[in-house]
Formats: sequence, C-alpha cells, structure tokens
Amino acid sequence: MKLKGDQTTARAMNRRLILNLLRREGPRSRADIATVIGLSPAAVTFVVSDLLEEGIVIEGKTVPGLTGRRPIPVDINYEHALAVGFKLMVDSVECVATDLATNPVAAMRVSLDGHAPDKVADLLAGTVPELVKLAGRPDAKLAGIGISMPGVINHEQTACVRSHRFSWDNVPLASLVASRVHVPVWLEDDTNAYAIAQQLFGLGRQHRNMAVLAVGVGIGCALVIDGKLYRGANGAAGKFGHTLYEENGRLCECGKRGCLMAYHSQISMLRRWREATGREELGLQELTAALASGDAAALALVADSGRGIGTALANLVNITDPEVIVAGGEAVSLGDPFLTPLREALSARTFRTAPPLLPDWEDNSWARGAAALVTQKIFDFESSGGITDIANLTGVRPVDSSSAA
Repeated sequence: MKLKGDQTTARAMNRRLILNLLRREGPRSRADIATVIGLSPAAVTFVVSDLLEEGIVIEGKTVPGLTGRRPIPVDINYEHALAVGFKLMVDSVECVATDLATNPVAAMRVSLDGHAPDKVADLLAGTVPELVKLAGRPDAKLAGIGISMPGVINHEQTACVRSHRFSWDNVPLASLVASRVHVPVWLEDDTNAYAIAQQLFGLGRQHRNMAVLAVGVGIGCALVIDGKLYRGANGAAGKFGHTLYEENGRLCECGKRGCLMAYHSQISMLRRWREATGREELGLQELTAALASGDAAALALVADSGRGIGTALANLVNITDPEVIVAGGEAVSLGDPFLTPLREALSARTFRTAPPLLPDWEDNSWARGAAALVTQKIFDFESSGGITDIANLTGVRPVDSSSAA
C-alpha cells in the first residue's frame, strides 16, 4: 500500500517504534503497544496488520486470566528470513547464517587464499548457497549479507577506504559481492558491526550510551552515543588501538610506532610471550593453558596487557562517559587473568565510578556482528549504508544455488 507524503513518513516512524519496542521488550498486545508508545489504537492496528501480512510479526496465544481472555500478543517473527554474515580475516573468513535475532543456524570457516578483491567477492558469493544448505532451510528468504572487516569503511559508499591488513584502498567490496548474489549487501568495520549486534540483541540493548571494546588481532573501541553508532568525520572513529602507548616504541601495522595494539592486542600478547619463551609455536590455546596452570610469566604478561588497555580505556571513559562497556574479541577468552587487571586499571583512573565492563564473546561473535548489519535494516536502526534496492523485507528473493553464480 502506497501512502502520500506525511502519511508515508508517519507509518514508517510508527513501524520503527513498534518493531523496536518488540525487539527490546518481547511480545506485547496491541493495546500495550499503543499505551507504551503513545500511539492511537487505530494507528497500531494499521501497522501491525501490515507487519503480519509481510510475515515480520506473528500473533501469539491468548492466556486466560481472572477477568477472561487476555488480548492476543504479537512478536517479531525472527525466523521470517535468514541473514548471512562474513567476517574477513587475513587468512580465513568466519561465516554464519542466522535468524533475524542473529542466532546462528549454520556456521563455517573458509580459507582465504590472497586478498585480490574479485577473488574475495567470488569466495563470499560462492559460500552463500553452502551456508543456506547447511542451515537446512532451502525455502528460506535471504534478507541480505553483512560483511565486516578491519579497516576504515566509507559508510555511504560501502567501500573499504583503507585496510592495512588487506592492503586495500577504495575497494567497493559490497558492490562486488552484490553483483554476484543479487541481494542486499552491507559492509562495516568489524568492531562497529560487533557493536551493532550488541546494541540490537546483546548487552547494550537497554543502553543509549556505551563503549564496545574488541581485543583481537587489533584493538578497537566503538562508541554508541545517544543511541547512534559514532563513526566520526571520515569513518575512522574507534581506532582505539592506534592511540599512543609508548613513544617511539614497537612498530605497528599502521606504520607508526608505539601504538597500544602493538603491545596489547591478542596477537601482540602472543608475540611477546614467544619472544620471552623462545618458542615460536605457542598460540592462544597454549597461552590459555599456561594461565590455567598458574604459569607466572604468562600471568604477568597478560596482566600487563590488561592494565595497559584499562589505563587507556580510562581516558576514553573520562571523555565519553558511557553507561556500560561491552568487551569482546579473542583476548576476552583469557578470562580473569586479563579482565581483572583491566578493570582495576580502569577503576583507578576514571574521574567518576567506572562503568561496568561486561564480557560477551563466543566463537562466531565476529560473524554474528556482520549478520546484524542485515538485521538492523529491518528495524531501521542506525542502518549502515548498503548496496541494495530492497527497502524492506517484502519481496526479498528465496535463496537457491544459482544465486551465487
């Protein structure tokens, strides 16, 4: 149904309000929705009818009460479609298919042999039908594809402006993939994508101001300010790992010296541990085992990194004043030997009481963040720019094996 001018705008705003209420609070009756949002019952009925017809919401069962049957609740139909998320790493791609709440229904990892943009696009497009088959939903609709990667991303053009790890400048990756799969494609910085997932369905769901720290190969810290992801003037906000840690210190991947991530990223922790032990074969699994066994050198090294990041994070907290800090990335798996010194350093240096630091990390959290780039569009929720000609879920095409041709 097409509406004119202000009617179209009002219906779209009401749709957004209703969907985000259901996302945050769960099933609600039409009467409850009208009361909480402040809309007329008629306006709520119009929008809910549209959403029911599109399959985006479903009706629940009535529950008998003391005064008769309660009104029928409505909820988001998170199984209405699939979202595909790809997290690009230097030598592999973490892949996931999720429902619309970013709950994984299929996951896999594929090797990445080289960084030529067209070859990367071919690999991603070819993986889509494999993921959908693995999900066991051959008739499912594909709402879109989200791609996250390390680098500076042009939000509007969905292009990688610069990635040191991939040696890319101005690569229109979303366009390259979209031309192969013919569904909407979104591209975002990996920490930003993880933050969007946290804001939609994670620990940040109830917060309008938060910091999202990610410590993995690099160190990033995305900021959500007044409910919106802050990208900065050039899409380079959140490059927390490139703040100065030691003047003229270790060489960073960015070409400068002394960056925080050159000392305290998960990869840098491993590098320093290998230097200290002379054992080049040691990895994250061995470091985790050493921490569990009480290895003094491993505990000291990880604690040093926790303190280093916590001290730097305190500066950010003093400037931005977030309600909460969500922490993710592979280093979070190191647990208390890393997180306790981080929290202590943070608390010791914040102007006011430090906000709670809440770890939330699973093996496929990076890729789920990428899938959230698709889901956010449904809620019209601080949507990242995407290559798409589909305004909403209505009319998205079913996936078949030819879609990646």
